[in-house]
Amino acid sequence: MDGLMFDVVVRELRHAALAAGLFVALVGPNALDAQGTGSVTGTVTTTASGPGRLRVTIDQKVCGNEIADESVVVNGSGGVANAVITLAGVKAATPAASGVMNEKCRFSPRVQIVRPNAVITTSSADPILHTTNAQIDSGKVLFNVAVPVPGLKINKPVAGMGLVRLTCNTHPWMRGFIVVTDEMAAISGGDGTFTLKDVPVGTYELRIWHETLKGAPQRVTVAAGKPSTVTFVLR
Repeated sequence: MDGLMFDVVVRELRHAALAAGLFVALVGPNALDAQGTGSVTGTVTTTASGPGRLRVTIDQKVCGNEIADESVVVNGSGGVANAVITLAGVKAATPAASGVMNEKCRFSPRVQIVRPNAVITTSSADPILHTTNAQIDSGKVLFNVAVPVPGLKINKPVAGMGLVRLTCNTHPWMRGFIVVTDEMAAISGGDGTFTLKDVPVGTYELRIWHETLKGAPQRVTVAAGKPSTVTFVLR
């Protein structure tokens, strides 16, 4: 390339860089992203009532004589906690590691979302023997570890995708659930609400899972820069 041609190329690159910088300064650095994404907000409700409490048959000094049955957690307005809402076909960066705590003879959190091959750290805050038994729907055991003392931490991977169920061999009422997915997903809070942010514009199927209640999938259309709202009614 001769000197004259080189100067022309440099000039054009400078003009392009200046134009790009001016555009970003005028519309903001996130303008292009905002034009292509929206959000989905919603509420999960039910007319069912919470199941009450469970009688404790072992280790009452630590666990108490009874414990709340958290298979259905409903607030005064019918909002359902611990439902998992998944946007089918939309990939997202779900957590690569998480934890399961045995605390007051329950798994905490009861429901969580992780990506395939995530590392699960299981531990305990209780001065009694717990076990964390992880199984998939087929019945295959992914791991079954004993946590005999508080503070002990054991790391285990969860391969594949789908639902992982947690139980304790010592305390049969204990339940926990890990949804393993690489899709965009959220868990409903104590008031039954959830939000999926930065969803690409388009029409999708929105699926819902709950450990006890059932709900039908819904179609949702996401517009740029706007929230789309949905309501799930579980039975």
